[in-house]
Amino acid sequence: MAPLIYTSSVASVPVVERSLYTHMFSSSDPNLVGEFPGSAPAFIDAVSGTTITRAGLKRLTLAFGFGIRNHLQTTAKRGDTVLIYSPNSLHWPVVVFGLVAAGLRCTLANSGYNARELAHQYKDSGARLIITSEDGLATIRKMLKELGIKEEQANRRIIILGSNLEWAGGPTAPHEPEAAGLLRIEDLLNLGTLSEEEKFEGKLAQETVYLCYSSGTTGKPKGVETTHQNITSVLDMVKTLFPPINHGQSKFLGILPFYHIYGAVKLLHFPFTRGVPVVIQARFDPVQFCANIEKYGITIALIVPPVLVVLARHPAVDQYDMSSLDTLFSGAAPLGAALTNAVRYGLTETSPTTHMIPFTHATTKMGSIGVLLPNLEARLVIDGDGLGETEAPEGQAGELWLRGPTIMKGYLGNKMATKESITSDRWFKTGDIATRDADGFYYIIDRQKELIKYKVFQLFPPAELESVLLTHPEIADTAVIGVNSAKEATELPRAYVVHAHPDKVQSEVKRAEFCRHVQEWMQEKVARHKYLRGGVVIVDAIPKSAAGKILRRELRDRAAKELRGRDPGEDLIKAKL
Repeated sequence: MAPLIYTSSVASVPVVERSLYTHMFSSSDPNLVGEFPGSAPAFIDAVSGTTITRAGLKRLTLAFGFGIRNHLQTTAKRGDTVLIYSPNSLHWPVVVFGLVAAGLRCTLANSGYNARELAHQYKDSGARLIITSEDGLATIRKMLKELGIKEEQANRRIIILGSNLEWAGGPTAPHEPEAAGLLRIEDLLNLGTLSEEEKFEGKLAQETVYLCYSSGTTGKPKGVETTHQNITSVLDMVKTLFPPINHGQSKFLGILPFYHIYGAVKLLHFPFTRGVPVVIQARFDPVQFCANIEKYGITIALIVPPVLVVLARHPAVDQYDMSSLDTLFSGAAPLGAALTNAVRYGLTETSPTTHMIPFTHATTKMGSIGVLLPNLEARLVIDGDGLGETEAPEGQAGELWLRGPTIMKGYLGNKMATKESITSDRWFKTGDIATRDADGFYYIIDRQKELIKYKVFQLFPPAELESVLLTHPEIADTAVIGVNSAKEATELPRAYVVHAHPDKVQSEVKRAEFCRHVQEWMQEKVARHKYLRGGVVIVDAIPKSAAGKILRRELRDRAAKELRGRDPGEDLIKAKL
């Protein structure tokens, strides 16, 4: 029986085969950069107002690309990988597009990673050079030291992004003493310029350009090989359903982290292709968020559900003039009906967007992830990992499978994981259980994967935290699950632990003390987003199947009973997490 394949109701767009840089910056008119005037603003630093125009960005990126290819300390060559470890800043578009112009790959690292977590991505991606903010320098040096790289050699791998914006026509700032003697972005901008970008025409468009890291349900995060064509395709496809944007009028506020595929594509790339500027804010702060909307006349802000939770109860919303804002665009996780405005769905593996709610249906289809983007195909499959693969009848649930030009090439250096995720005929198994209504709108109803998803951008498998907990001398066994917090609009990691010496925790006081100790102990071992904010519970045994697999469903049911009538997010202030 032929599979039931759904297509988009939106007309397909042409799929091009060329470099991402060429796609965004090229023009036959010398007064234009891409499709818009070179004099138009492209990126703005929220704090200082320092502005880089489209023409200025092209000049700076070609200069940076030349510098990193030709400086005696870097001498990068086409196909090399460079790791970026930094909060949002005005440096990001220059660095990212400069690397792409030079024919290099970028691996974007979570700016909250500690040295241990960063080391995995650094080694796995094959990166040699590291571009970091001054704030991240201590972590970078610790990581390189733990990898056995001598200090002199380590220093030659680092490029610093400081607070000084003089290179962009902005204010000067002193260098941090710890960064003295290290190569800086300014050192690479005055050596010359590329006559043109590296080209990736035809089949070369299938070469990897970005390596973001995505956690599977087991093991460490995997490098998602995103190609030039993946990104050019998603940029053109999203245009068909994105809310109205007007050159010369619209302005984006960029608070989402650029290291995440959502922020990278939708803030660094997409607005540039539409000729509208992005005001860059280093990180989300509710007061600054509202203040910048008033200061710059922001019309569009890309957000995630936890941001709406904060704004719904923060006084700053009423203290600033936010009348210019006409669109809050939420993505990376579904919104509940009480928070819904416009929702999109996607994964790192899909570059990232696959579904969007048309602006006209933002309120009538609350809870939906939207309709399928053009050029994509979808299936809803039952038992896709076993021998009984069947199609879910219309209106019923199945695992969402997707196929099209935005699907990743595969997981870097991990053929097994790629084979498990992408079928021989290029269907990507999302791991999400979905339904489709009669109007072609999709709804995610469950997660087949067991990832914990904290504050949207921070995804990690329970096994990662379990492996750390098992190094504690007084923990004999453990299991971690995510518990939902409506208050925080996110999942919170919750650990169940078996004490190695039960006689030490007989009283409620001792049990409570130990649980608090474990929470504090974990704070020294993992990045902030992996803290056990959902609590720690001592149990006699971890429920497991006959084959030894943790029965997380039982733990989720237990947690639901333990937390009945109480939101785990209410404990965060008390726990100071």
